[in-house]
Amino acid sequence: MSRFTQTSNVRRVIDIPDGLAAAQEKYNGAAGRAFVAGLPDLAAAFLDRWGLRLDGPSMYGVSALVLLVAVRSDGAPAVLKLQLTDEESVGEPVALRVWDGDGAVRLLAHDPGTGTMLLERLDPARMLSHVPDSRAAVLVVARLLAHLSSFPAPEGMRRLGDIAAAMLERTPPVLDRVPDVSARRLVADCAAAVREVAGEPGDRLLHWDLHYENVLAAGRAPWLAIDPKPLSGDPGFDLWPALVNRFDAGEVRWRFDAMTEVLGLDRGRARAWTLGRLLQNCLWDVESGRGLQERQLEIGRRLLGAGG
Repeated sequence: MSRFTQTSNVRRVIDIPDGLAAAQEKYNGAAGRAFVAGLPDLAAAFLDRWGLRLDGPSMYGVSALVLLVAVRSDGAPAVLKLQLTDEESVGEPVALRVWDGDGAVRLLAHDPGTGTMLLERLDPARMLSHVPDSRAAVLVVARLLAHLSSFPAPEGMRRLGDIAAAMLERTPPVLDRVPDVSARRLVADCAAAVREVAGEPGDRLLHWDLHYENVLAAGRAPWLAIDPKPLSGDPGFDLWPALVNRFDAGEVRWRFDAMTEVLGLDRGRARAWTLGRLLQNCLWDVESGRGLQERQLEIGRRLLGAGG
């Protein structure tokens, strides 16, 4: 097949999901529209460059289009991830190289200019979110976090210390915009907790977004992590997704205690950095004009009431 025919077929076959286009419009505006418009040509270019063929329907997240592909030389299954990188995702290939398939999906190729990645194919039909026992799922996340954060963060990774300092600077004007007294006090308490630990932000390689849909099964391992938004910091900052996803107010303290035990964390520091994640989300919500989310505030109340 000629390159022209391959490119033409991709342009006809590639599926640009409406949800991806809407998310790019919402979060990235003109840059997002340009990214979506350029996806057929981008996909065609990398299918040709890396010797791939389409091998199934497309999938997508908020910021990326994922194409099931096969390597033409040997038929090996893989996925082609096309994304508009930002400060959170730009470190993804760096972290994946550090982990080198040990607890996380394996990176096969990466193009720094576009952020395009070729990854080993896991089993999207077997997500950790499909495991009915939520406590068993939490323990899987905890064990993965313990392993992934055992690696020191490489030089140049975004740093939790910088994130914490920026959050504390942004907090006072946000507090002025929270009308509910109890919610305002909770946000202030989160900031106070972060202030106590900000001087020791840690240096471990963190995933940052290890919720249950970012853990997939594979033939070579029971569970592997995908889609890191990595940073250098304290592993306590990584516990939040397992608390807020599959939310159950009655399970918050059990999940927190189980994860801190598996990771071997100081409970007080882990609580402070988990409240830091709540602070981060509250700042985003207020600054973007959204209201504070009740389930997130409830996690904060339960952690603050849990003692040291």
